[in-house]
Amino acid sequence: MTAQASNFTNHFLIAMPSLGESVFGKTVTFVCEHNDQGALGIVVNRPLDIKLETLFEQVDIKLEIESMRASPVYFGGPVQTDRGFVLHRPLGGWSSTLKVTEEIGLTTSKDILQAVGTGEGPGDIIMSLGYAGWSAGQLETEVAQNAWLTVAADPQIMFSLPVEQRLEAAMGLIGANFANLMDTAGHA
Repeated sequence: MTAQASNFTNHFLIAMPSLGESVFGKTVTFVCEHNDQGALGIVVNRPLDIKLETLFEQVDIKLEIESMRASPVYFGGPVQTDRGFVLHRPLGGWSSTLKVTEEIGLTTSKDILQAVGTGEGPGDIIMSLGYAGWSAGQLETEVAQNAWLTVAADPQIMFSLPVEQRLEAAMGLIGANFANLMDTAGHA
């Protein structure tokens, strides 16, 4: 299989039970980029014990929007966990943004945080520390080995649903229930 045989950009990766207690157990990962060099995604259903207000204080940016102060920061994945990534909608024109779709971007520049702090940022954001990364061909291999279910992403699930509902809602996109999955994979 070539790297471009499957392109999972703008898809959810739903961790199969076989990933169990791994860092990806029971996660939904939004794939921001997938090409012949590899893939990059953000876990959208694993909040950390860090609130947005604390993160903003650490980077010396004032968070003026009261309603956002208690919003969680997410574990985006095990790569560069000391670095912030903002998954957002609408796309906007930030200094360092990876365009995922016409509506969704992944930004790493401080200008988006400054705008969020004053209420002038994107309407929908998921602030994460770290990201999930795969080398060339690695994600395709993991999907072929039944480590992940894949489905076209629905932005409403990651931006509008409470975090505890995102896994089940993503499973619903493929007509399955996570509780019914077995933790071992078979091949016909």
